[in-house]
Amino acid sequence: MFISMNKLPLETRAKILNLLVEGSSLRSIARIVDVSINTVTKLLVDAGTVAAAYHDQNVRGLQTRRLQCDEIWSFCYAKEKNVAKAKAAPELAGDVWTWTALDAESKMIVSWEIGNRDAVSAFLLMEDVQSRVKGRMQITTDGHNAYITAIEGVFGDDTDFAQLVKLYGTPAEGAGAEHRYSPSTCIGVVKKPIKGRPDEDHISTSYVERQNLNMRMGMRRFTRLTNAFSKKVENHCHALALYFLFYNFVRIHKTLRMTPAMAAGVSDRLWDIKDIARLIEDFEERKLTAKRQRAGTIPRD
Repeated sequence: MFISMNKLPLETRAKILNLLVEGSSLRSIARIVDVSINTVTKLLVDAGTVAAAYHDQNVRGLQTRRLQCDEIWSFCYAKEKNVAKAKAAPELAGDVWTWTALDAESKMIVSWEIGNRDAVSAFLLMEDVQSRVKGRMQITTDGHNAYITAIEGVFGDDTDFAQLVKLYGTPAEGAGAEHRYSPSTCIGVVKKPIKGRPDEDHISTSYVERQNLNMRMGMRRFTRLTNAFSKKVENHCHALALYFLFYNFVRIHKTLRMTPAMAAGVSDRLWDIKDIARLIEDFEERKLTAKRQRAGTIPRD
């Protein structure tokens, strides 16, 4: 018999959360844990809500010296080219870009933005970064022009900014079908200082690009050439918020031998997945208390 959401013990919630951040699909989790898919979906929504709120409140005042930024593509409901002929496509169906800003030393995800690959999303990302980081830092991005306008508009002259532009070769004539899904070969890079005096030795996007791979491996919604895409952009956002909280506070970085949050000085202890489950329980308790206060069954504070 399926277990309803309001009867889920802490251990079961933690197990579902663990499966979510390890890349399992909603339906496979429902089968493994023996709960309804609606239960898994509701837990994902609640987890994403509390994760985003916790990040927004606590990931501030960072002493970031070097920041790397990148964007990663995914889609919601249907790929952009197929939205017009898709049945009952929601308003935000199509390509979805996730912008990330990563501290190159602590490996912490400082900020992220979900939207289009345009100047608006770039500006929102940089504006959020500015609210979380103290002091001057060096920023490295790829060659996307939207970063130039955004960083100039947000930071002005108060940053050292460079772009790493990769040069890609074209497939050799007569290349077989085995190259169809392989990325183009990088044949060189160009380091382009844009503002200030960026240290050329640290003009790199290697760490944030590796984080993109982590996202593709850790979230089923980012897996290519499958049907494991997000059907609702809201759930896509919740999955990302949960993943980033897990990555920053729970998952031990292999090189650092601690979590990024500990390395950045945001947390003084190693989290467990149950800590995220407890945040959800606290969130539900606050919602219940507020509901009872509105109904007049308990006095307001």
